[in-house]
Amino acid sequence: MSKELAANTNLSHYRILSKIGAGGMGEVYRAHDSRLNREVAIKLLPSDFATNEDRLRRFEQEAKATSALNHPNILTVFDIGEHDGSPFIVEELLEGEELRERLNVGPIPLRKVTEYAQQIVSGLSAAHERGIIHRDLKPENIFVTKDDRVKILDFGLAKLREPESGPTSSEDATRKALTNPGVVMGTVGYMSPEQVRAQPTDHRSDIFSFGSILHEMITGQRAFQRETMAETMAAVMKEEPEDVTQSNPNVSPALERIVRRCLEKKAERRFQSTSDLGFALESLSTPTGSSTTSAPNLPDVAFEPARARTIPLALLVGLGLVLLGIGAVAGILGYNYLHKSSLPTYSQLTFRRGVLYHARFAPDGQTLIYSAAWNGNPAEIFSTRAGSNESRSLGLTNADILAVSSTGELAVLIKRKYLGQLLYLGTLARMPISGGAPRELVEDVNEADWSPDGTKLAVVRYVNGRSRLEYPIGKVLYEAAGYISYPRISPSGDRIAFVDHELQWDNRGRVAVVDMTGTKTLLSEESVGQEGLAWSPTGDEVWFTAATGAAAGAQVLYAATLSGKVRVVLRIPGDILLHDVARDGRVLLTRFKQSSDLIALAPNESKERDLSFVDFGGLDDLSADGKTFTFEYWGEGSGKNYSCYLGKTDGSPAVKLGD
Repeated sequence: MSKELAANTNLSHYRILSKIGAGGMGEVYRAHDSRLNREVAIKLLPSDFATNEDRLRRFEQEAKATSALNHPNILTVFDIGEHDGSPFIVEELLEGEELRERLNVGPIPLRKVTEYAQQIVSGLSAAHERGIIHRDLKPENIFVTKDDRVKILDFGLAKLREPESGPTSSEDATRKALTNPGVVMGTVGYMSPEQVRAQPTDHRSDIFSFGSILHEMITGQRAFQRETMAETMAAVMKEEPEDVTQSNPNVSPALERIVRRCLEKKAERRFQSTSDLGFALESLSTPTGSSTTSAPNLPDVAFEPARARTIPLALLVGLGLVLLGIGAVAGILGYNYLHKSSLPTYSQLTFRRGVLYHARFAPDGQTLIYSAAWNGNPAEIFSTRAGSNESRSLGLTNADILAVSSTGELAVLIKRKYLGQLLYLGTLARMPISGGAPRELVEDVNEADWSPDGTKLAVVRYVNGRSRLEYPIGKVLYEAAGYISYPRISPSGDRIAFVDHELQWDNRGRVAVVDMTGTKTLLSEESVGQEGLAWSPTGDEVWFTAATGAAAGAQVLYAATLSGKVRVVLRIPGDILLHDVARDGRVLLTRFKQSSDLIALAPNESKERDLSFVDFGGLDDLSADGKTFTFEYWGEGSGKNYSCYLGKTDGSPAVKLGD
């Protein structure tokens, strides 16, 4: 073994501060990066290991695999180097603890289980999309930061998948298995059956390992732990783990099915992708009042998870803000853009609970087309008129309106499946505004917009794991590292504005424009909750809605000039989302409210009682006698302000226990 590095030892521009720990793949130190003035973690491979070809190969593989990923739930690699013949990796410094440390004290609360599971799967999905399989997923390789952000560590056993088909290239040589046939790689107890048998593995092996971790988070016990290694390996291959409901009867049937399906012995019977697994987990956290659908004869398949938002549609008449709603209320905000001294007025257009996706003005300026999932039904496309309380369905289900042309033709998204944030993936089609059968155009589309003359479409497509902007269809103007949302062609037709998100399914973003040569210009700083965008009537500003401050809070309507000067257009109580701006300056907005209800059937009572104490909270536990329960109020700021309360099912006032 090499000598332990002393404090103040320099590795390039990194100064060692202290040793953090050591593992099979190297020693880890806290260090200071003098170039960027930040603290980092440095993993150093001991010198005697550096002469071991297999360890060195695995160490280098970890650096390459992890550095290829850019995701909030995967440990970030900053740099690689060498010190006295020993290679090292520079990584982000994490504050918190391994998931193993949390499991050592027992099972994890179910709300946290779901939260952690979604983050783990989100990170795995990002890796799998890049062709990277972890192959050693276990609680020791999952880190939980102090702010409850989950990070997947140690891709040292990662394997780059062989491309299924296609021409060879200079990169093909790097896409090879790192183990010889018959060599077992991984950690006993978390390996998949195919790993135990030393058979070829793919992404479904990670899904099995995840299932073992999920089982342990729920029960506090390892799924396949036996007295000897041989017995444990035999259990992985042949035995079923204990049903999670035996250890925790509060586990929902849906969560139990997810665990069971992840732990299927045959890979073809598991979830076939981490995307499908993510959809299933997302549906577990759908609060009361949101919209979910189930499919007959398709057990264990997750469908679109709706967000718990009550959204009205409203029109601002005057600058013209139209408030649509995710959930219940919608209306028109009137405030003349050309006469900015006018006070805004509002007109509510929708009144039902559910999720509202997109809304657009028709060419006449009075007809409004929107898509929504009301009262638990599948998403439909509706039309309504300003000043009317009635909406008419266009007869198209599981569909979303993306744009309305100047000639009155609709661009719609059909055959949708949930992708992330407020995005769905599906087939782009066109249809008359009066209704009728849609004509399919292109697949794998997220969003679209019509050119000013109504002859061409700009689309955002998801191709080979990348989000790209095409205009016209087939000509790529821009490809994002994360994803692209809300493409809008300028009134003059020479630019396209959009929201550029650096990370996949993280709605922090910046407003940007791209010209017809593909030159991109940023118009705003990064904001959280960056959802909704449209051009001003004169085309000299891009309007958008985003949360204020560093943490998600109330959404505000902003305007950015093409030179990047940003001003506040509208700030009202609650959250708003911009959909469209009419030529006369009226604005179509959604004002939405997140809510969840607490309903109880108390002992010896025949009628349910509404015990909702706050707008947005979650049930934690119920006493054995059914008389007392604990719940949380999640507050504002993306759930960072938790407060715990003690309530009684007889309806008496709740008591705050603490924050």
